[in-house]
Amino acid sequence: MPLVTMKKLLEQAEKEKRGVGAFSVGNMEMVKGAVHAAEETNTPIILQIAEVRLKHSPLSLMGPMMVQAAKESKVDIAVHLDHGLTTDVVKQALAYGFTSVMYDSSTCPFEENIRRTKEVVGLVANYGATVEAELGLVGGSEDGSEDHGIRCTDPEDASIFCKETGIDALAVAIGNAHGNYPTAPKLAFDVLGEINKKTDVPLVLHGGSGITDEDFQKAISLGIVKVNIATASFNRLTMRAEEYLRTEGTHNYFALNEAMVQGVYENVKHHIKVFSCESLGE
Repeated sequence: MPLVTMKKLLEQAEKEKRGVGAFSVGNMEMVKGAVHAAEETNTPIILQIAEVRLKHSPLSLMGPMMVQAAKESKVDIAVHLDHGLTTDVVKQALAYGFTSVMYDSSTCPFEENIRRTKEVVGLVANYGATVEAELGLVGGSEDGSEDHGIRCTDPEDASIFCKETGIDALAVAIGNAHGNYPTAPKLAFDVLGEINKKTDVPLVLHGGSGITDEDFQKAISLGIVKVNIATASFNRLTMRAEEYLRTEGTHNYFALNEAMVQGVYENVKHHIKVFSCESLGE
């Protein structure tokens, strides 16, 4: 049964000096495409879904499907709640068998973020699951509905935050943002390097879609272990579906299903190669 905790995958990746892809999914086709890429490359991944996505992809449907896909996979897979905003949803995810949750209080004042995160760490401990939190502000939001701006994570605050909360992974803000970038972002690698020096937990890069392959690998060399990919997968799925629907002749769901699976598979496989720090010239 390859359903594992995210902490196990992050620790393994740190030892092997590579990153772990955390791929957001919103339907069955996305789950199938991501798992297919993981199995074909024999690479562990994280399947995740953000709380803001649940209005389109209910947790009561997606949760059991994601967990079952992980259990039946030929490679280790962690199932993660991304950007959990309420303890009720965190509890629901854990009840469905998620092995990891992110509780996001990054828009709160520093001390309030610590207090809320500690409460969730205590809650999650009963399930043996992994906890991720965020410090600083990553631009945009998972569904593009809001943007609190970008505020880089302070390395000194990061050190205090990790020690006070007992989290397993820290999402950092270094100029990254959710959604589609108008141009590739300029990441603050100097800040990332300082955060890595002052903390002892795996670091997480949100807003990965649109960051260059070279910058991904540089970020991984400076302490990033988990990399979130959402928009790129949704975009590739949509592109493959549009291509199929533009073909001549009669269309049907089953061929459309295969097109959507293929789009996600292609995107996940590409990022697995990048995060594994393979040569970009191949």
